[in-house]
Amino acid sequence: MTAPRNALVTGGGRGIGRAIAIGLAADGHDVAITWRRDEDAATAVVAEIRALGRAAVAIRADVADPADCERAAAEASAALGVVGILVANAGVASRGLRVTDTDAEEVERLLRTHAVGATVLARHIVPAMRALDRGDVVLVSSVATTHMPAFGAPYNMAKAAQEALAWSLAKEERSHGIHVNVVAPGLVATEMGRRLVRGAMGVEDITTLDAGSPFGHVCTPEEVADVVRFLVSDAGSYVNAQRIVVDGGSF
Repeated sequence: MTAPRNALVTGGGRGIGRAIAIGLAADGHDVAITWRRDEDAATAVVAEIRALGRAAVAIRADVADPADCERAAAEASAALGVVGILVANAGVASRGLRVTDTDAEEVERLLRTHAVGATVLARHIVPAMRALDRGDVVLVSSVATTHMPAFGAPYNMAKAAQEALAWSLAKEERSHGIHVNVVAPGLVATEMGRRLVRGAMGVEDITTLDAGSPFGHVCTPEEVADVVRFLVSDAGSYVNAQRIVVDGGSF
C-alpha cells in the first residue's frame, strides 16, 4: 500500500479544489493549498483538514505568475516536505466573447493561468518527487477540450495547452514512477459554474438544472474530487496518461 504523501492543490480554497483538498486529507495525506482572493475560505479549508488530523497550510499565490508558482512550490515543500501529489486545479473562465472581439491579453492570461502555471509548478515539484516510491500529477481540465464551444476560445486554448503538457510530462516521468493524468469535468455546481450558467443561459439558480442533468443533479465538486482521489490511490496504480471525463455521460 502506498504511504500517505504530501499534496499541493492549487485553487484549493473553494469549489473543486476545496473538495479535492479535503478528500485527500480524508485519505491520509497532508495538504497545502493555494488561494488568490478569498483568504477566509482558504483558512476554513485548512481548519477542516486539521480537524481530520492532517497537516495543512494555505499559500497565497496567483498561478498566472511564474514567481508565485515557484514560491508556492517552495513554501509547500518547506511546510510539509517533498510533495508527492500535485493537483493543478486553479483556473479562471474567459469572458464569452467572439474570437474577433477577444484581445491578446485575455488569451495570454488564460494560458498563463492554466498551462504556464502548471508547467512552472511541475518544474519545481517533480524533480524532488522522483525520489519517492510514487508520484502523481493531476491536471484539472474541462470538457471544453472535447467540444471546443464557440465564445470561449481563450479557455478552450488554455485547457488544450494544459492537456498537451500532461501528455508530454506523462511520457517523460513514467520511468520515475510518476503518474500524470487529466480530469475533465463538465458543468459543476461551483461559483464558476453558477457564473457560467448565469451568463450563458440566464439561469440564476443552478439547481434548476438538476432535473435535466444526468442522474438528476448537476455534478458536485465532491464527485470530481472522488476521481482525483481514485487516480492517486493504490486503485489507480496502473492508470497513467489518461483523460477522465466527469460529466455524467452528457453528449
